[in-house]
Amino acid sequence: MTEQQIRVLIVDDQFIVRSGLATFIAVEPGMMLVGEAKDGAEAVQFCNNLQPDVILMDMMMPRMNGAEATKAILAAHPHIKILALTSFKEKEMVQEILQAGARGYMLKDVSAAELADAIRNVSAGRTALAPEAMEALLDQANSDRQPALGHDLTERERDVLTLMVQGLSNPQIADHLIVSLSTVKFHVSSILGKLQAATRSEAVRIALQHHLVDKYEI
Repeated sequence: MTEQQIRVLIVDDQFIVRSGLATFIAVEPGMMLVGEAKDGAEAVQFCNNLQPDVILMDMMMPRMNGAEATKAILAAHPHIKILALTSFKEKEMVQEILQAGARGYMLKDVSAAELADAIRNVSAGRTALAPEAMEALLDQANSDRQPALGHDLTERERDVLTLMVQGLSNPQIADHLIVSLSTVKFHVSSILGKLQAATRSEAVRIALQHHLVDKYEI
């Protein structure tokens, strides 16, 4: 009995890349090229008629990029497997395409054997991730596990933090809020603890990064 071939659609805005991938698919056992699209929008249109099993999806393309095309395709054809194949290693880009529903992420300098394995894994419902993609996922997981900083600050601590961001010293904060210096020191110490900051400057950086004082003007 003949093994069913994996139907592959290539999506890339560069002709030379599409040509090289088409040649690779043509000689790879168990795979069949069903079409080539030059951007994400064209890929969405092609899927209705071509019904590929796996799509090799570039990331940066005109009209519609890889992440946008992935979302649109999977919304209409959830059975199709998307394998991102790109030159970009940026973690944000990896996270974006995987969150869109791609089953894999490989770089274009991958070997023919590795790409063939990736296509077969994705077709079978498994994942295929380059080391850079694995690193991005780990970073995201670690970030998701971090507690939300600053959510438990009291109103007075936010007042003090706002003045810290503005560059005021403890005595200046005490004068501004009309409280004792010891009270200000207590609040600053509490703020450092809640923001998991080792120093005053680190607390200010965290406050700005997490927009903890945007709505608080003294």
